[in-house]
Amino acid sequence: MAFHTPALTAERPRSLPNLWDLVAFSLVFGAIVLVAHGGRATLAPLAGLQQTPISLDPLALPDYALRTTLRMLAAIVASLVFTFVYATAAAKSRRAEMVLIPLLDILQSVPVLGFLSFTVVGFMALFPGQVLGVECAAVFAIFTSQAWNMTFSFYQSLKTVPRDLDEASRSFRLSSWQRFWRLEVPFAMPGLVWNTMMSMSGGWFFVVASEAISVGDTTITLPGVGSYVARAIDQRDLAAVGWAVLVMGAVILAYDQLLFRPLVAWAEKFRFEQSAGATRPQSWLLTLVQRTRLFQLALSPIGLLTRTVSRRRFAFIPAGGARDTMVARIWSSRWADWGFIALLLAAIAYALWQIVGFVATELSWGDAGEAVLLGSFTLIRVVVLIALATVVWVPIGVWVGLRPRVAERVQPLAQFLAAFPANIAFPFAVVAIVRLGLNPDVWLAPLMVLGTQWYILFNVIAGASAFPTDLKEAAASFRIGGWNWWRKVILPGIFPYYVTGAITASGGSWNASIVAEVASWGHTTLTAHGLGAYIAQATSAGDYPRIVLGIAVMSVFVSLFNRLLWRPLFTFAARRLRLD
Repeated sequence: MAFHTPALTAERPRSLPNLWDLVAFSLVFGAIVLVAHGGRATLAPLAGLQQTPISLDPLALPDYALRTTLRMLAAIVASLVFTFVYATAAAKSRRAEMVLIPLLDILQSVPVLGFLSFTVVGFMALFPGQVLGVECAAVFAIFTSQAWNMTFSFYQSLKTVPRDLDEASRSFRLSSWQRFWRLEVPFAMPGLVWNTMMSMSGGWFFVVASEAISVGDTTITLPGVGSYVARAIDQRDLAAVGWAVLVMGAVILAYDQLLFRPLVAWAEKFRFEQSAGATRPQSWLLTLVQRTRLFQLALSPIGLLTRTVSRRRFAFIPAGGARDTMVARIWSSRWADWGFIALLLAAIAYALWQIVGFVATELSWGDAGEAVLLGSFTLIRVVVLIALATVVWVPIGVWVGLRPRVAERVQPLAQFLAAFPANIAFPFAVVAIVRLGLNPDVWLAPLMVLGTQWYILFNVIAGASAFPTDLKEAAASFRIGGWNWWRKVILPGIFPYYVTGAITASGGSWNASIVAEVASWGHTTLTAHGLGAYIAQATSAGDYPRIVLGIAVMSVFVSLFNRLLWRPLFTFAARRLRLD
């Protein structure tokens, strides 16, 4: 296994500052000023927000872009915390896995509008009369579009850690805490960085729904790029839509250069391989930081703290003792499993009883049958679109991932395309469908995969980038080429990553159906027959029984689809295609 020593440890930082220190501190202080400026508005009273309508003046876009970016960064931090806790619990505990992974399937299928329908009022009550409550609701909505992909990625990495590395860590008597920070997190880091990048871009897809929301009689509009786009579409202002796309591209390029490009270059040292890679990703910002003196000295306490915490044993469970052995034996017995399953089934039955009781107050079995039928239409769209996305993006992702120089150039473009909200394509889709007399049930479907196909591309790129150099060299030395190279070398190597991307793309497509099956441009609205349109219309009308019914049916469809297709494929990948 190749360990790449970071350049910043090659020379002891000196106390005298240099020109690079000036640039680094300028960037840091500039970021602090921007955060302070954007965060100040969250403490304002809610009445002032309601009195200030969204302006379509392009000069207002930089401030709107700052507000949106801060919300997305707050959501990505919350998603990282959730990922480390949730995915680790699911990967480490067999019983927790039985609950948490199916629950994650359900959570990723619940649409953003479904979360907003029940959380906006709660957050507003938590901070009454303040913009902060609405901001928290928007951040939570963006969080729900980011967290699940990152969690699945980290869970997949924890389940596929090579056995020889795990056995080596145990032979060195590392505690579970040390093993987590010194083996499992580094092994998962390359894939997690790419999926964090995808989640950040995927958050843009739902930023319109999170900033310009309408739930029944409650209408809230936060200053941001999403609300700007929503107003531009409502006013049929193509110039404003163009300005929004331009600013969104500039923001994506900025955080690609300042955040994700350095992370990709830094995470390269964690690749699992037994020979050094020929080319490594580069980042001008990481190089700048490595050349600083005073800035590195200022960061050294943080590095010392993280090293100290990761090296502590934290042995929470005492070893030995007959009583401890007996408790462990009882806890791991089959009877304990049956008891746990019984409790789980009882909790599911209670939840179903509550849902049925709430829905039955206003709806009948005929309404439930209608929701199931509409769900079948959406299911057909999801299956066809995921199959097409697989055929298109797996070869492209492999080609890009095996060429680090190409990946560096493609990275910002892929982020921009992944961030492109479906709402911006509505004007072109609506005009084309109306003028050409096309069927909305067919031609609105591509909008569903507009933001979710990139989960497959980013995960395949991550898998190809992490593919060990020694295996590539072995395949070349044995002259394995053509279809045999795809079937015996690269497809098995990227398959765990592909399954992770396909799971999140599938769930994301169900989620995106809320946005894509109802497209509007000014006063013209096109609706496709599907469960997404059903939930969107119920949300606009404030019809909570139909909202709950639609979300419940969608959750059942996604859970069954994952159980019957993706979970068996994931288990096969974890057992047969791991790098042991």
